[in-house]
Amino acid sequence: MTHSNQTETAPERQVDGAAVPPLAAQRVIPLRRPGRWLATVVVLVVVAQIVHGLVTNPFFQWNRFRYWFVRPVIVDGLVITLKVTAYSAVLGLLGGVVLALMRMSRNPVLQTVSWVYIWLLRSIPLIVLLIFLYNFGALYRTISVGVPFGPGFFHFSEADLASEMTIAVVAISLNEAAFAAEIVRAGFLSVDQGQQEASAALGLPRGFQMRRIMLPQALRAIIPAYVNQLIGLIKGTSLVYYVSLLDLFGSIETMGSTYSGDIVPLLMVATVWYVILTAALSIMQFYVERRFARGAVRSLPPTPLQRLRSALTR
Repeated sequence: MTHSNQTETAPERQVDGAAVPPLAAQRVIPLRRPGRWLATVVVLVVVAQIVHGLVTNPFFQWNRFRYWFVRPVIVDGLVITLKVTAYSAVLGLLGGVVLALMRMSRNPVLQTVSWVYIWLLRSIPLIVLLIFLYNFGALYRTISVGVPFGPGFFHFSEADLASEMTIAVVAISLNEAAFAAEIVRAGFLSVDQGQQEASAALGLPRGFQMRRIMLPQALRAIIPAYVNQLIGLIKGTSLVYYVSLLDLFGSIETMGSTYSGDIVPLLMVATVWYVILTAALSIMQFYVERRFARGAVRSLPPTPLQRLRSALTR
């Protein structure tokens, strides 16, 4: 028996009288997509036109924009916006969790109260709620704590307790809790019912089931929706200007009425700051979602740094 060190190759084929090389020797040509390249060119041209218009149009007054961007009055308004957002986000989420648990309870009274609250607060515009609470002292000059339809033990004035910051936080938190309740409830409903049945069959306490089994899985559905709600909350804080609280938008509005020639750069200052806050919140959302995705996906999505490193390696 003899062995050959030469590799045998498939013979050429004849198609319509022409020699065709074997498949191993043929070069694979990728599918051409002219529509994709055309769309890319159109998008790049439009983006370039927008950037060119923003940079070269003297109407935006970018020198005045730089002047106002970090002025103390703007920074003070930004701090108030962050405080109102932080307080309202925490209180609204806590209220939403309580309302969601009431809504999912088997107690008909708790279910009814939660449903009526959610229905009512989602129906009232936030600006109406803010103005109503701002004028609450005209309806109830004194508030008493005691026996219903009986004597009161403690009496105090609403004006003594409620500052503009308190009114803004309470109004936004009440409104936020109604929307957060449905987000939290949707997150719990997204967990397979078999998880709860299996944990109940093992005799695990209901509180343990909620904390260690239901909640970690529900958070994967709650986080994207609630962060989207928080982005709306950041922009919704601009309404506190109507209760005499000078947040970021209130400071911009005040400066714009004083310096009428700078109204456009002042609006651009507000726009850029809101974009920065939203971008920071979106970055936090990415890393929180990535953390809770562990164990639920085969591989975690790469971080921006990992993507950059991979691109440089290639």
